[in-house]
Amino acid sequence: MKTFKDGIIGYGWVAGAHIEAINQCAAAEVVAVYSARELSPESLAAAHGGAIRAYSDLDAMLADDSIDVISICSYPARHKDQAVAVARAGKHLIIEKPLALSMADCREIERAADEAGVQVCVCFECRYSSQFLTTKAVIDQGLLGEIHYGEVDYYHGIGPWYGQYRWNTTRENGGSSLLSAGCHAMDALLLCMGAEVESVTSSATGSKNADFSSYEYPTTCVTIVNFTDGRVGKVASVIDCLQPYYFHTHLVGSEGSLLDKRFHSTRLGGLDKSAWSELSMKLLDSGDVSDHPYQTQFEAYFEALRRGEAMALTSLDEAMKSFEVIFAADLSAAEKRKVELSEIRG
Repeated sequence: MKTFKDGIIGYGWVAGAHIEAINQCAAAEVVAVYSARELSPESLAAAHGGAIRAYSDLDAMLADDSIDVISICSYPARHKDQAVAVARAGKHLIIEKPLALSMADCREIERAADEAGVQVCVCFECRYSSQFLTTKAVIDQGLLGEIHYGEVDYYHGIGPWYGQYRWNTTRENGGSSLLSAGCHAMDALLLCMGAEVESVTSSATGSKNADFSSYEYPTTCVTIVNFTDGRVGKVASVIDCLQPYYFHTHLVGSEGSLLDKRFHSTRLGGLDKSAWSELSMKLLDSGDVSDHPYQTQFEAYFEALRRGEAMALTSLDEAMKSFEVIFAADLSAAEKRKVELSEIRG
């Protein structure tokens, strides 16, 4: 029997991926969808199977005592108000990235969740991908020694051919290159480096190609990340490239290096130093939400809810660390200066 009943806010592309993944989880099922668009239980059942109630009034869905968890899949500009309302209604939360479009709004979500005692999963689902589960295992096994430099870069051309483009071009909903998409790369770097950030220095630019001319913000940014222990990282967020999707990872340590799915380690005797060894992991090679490991993430979330605990990898606490760095990077690019994380933390 399904334990957790889930409601969805917003009914677009990503909501479909959430519904499919949640319904495949052993402990949860989607029972309701709120949308400003006209929906019917019949159309939802035809698309997803099962009995799914359709709401056009968000307050009415939040008042439904049978719903335990709400997934926010709406436009980013609406995340803060909706997340606060959900928390105050006593529902647990799944929130698509970006969490919100300002640090102040992220803090307001954090306060509302803490006051209500609800658990939050932020969709940094790339942490649950084969690529980063394997990469983190290589790090934790000590095969790279102590990593002193890491770079994780996000290359994904989000042009008119891509569904997200129609709202991603605006500051109101896209926000910045990092907020709209490259946040996955920054979050992955912080996962791999596992240390507190001291300061960032970021620069931004953009393509001259007409396909990207509608963007209201710079579509490429590069951020140098300085950690408190002296180590260094770099993140590029490039959403105006004309190339296949590429989630680049290069980690350099005292005992070896990892480059995407290839690695070399002095801890493994007999390896040829002139050649890479290869890990049998699936790389993140598509921006399509249907290819992202939502189900793995949601299974972990519902299991944590069952135990009454915060989830390990994509809790609100973990996500807040990443968004602090992201907002610091955007401030650095805008003001063309180094930004200390203490400025963002207040």
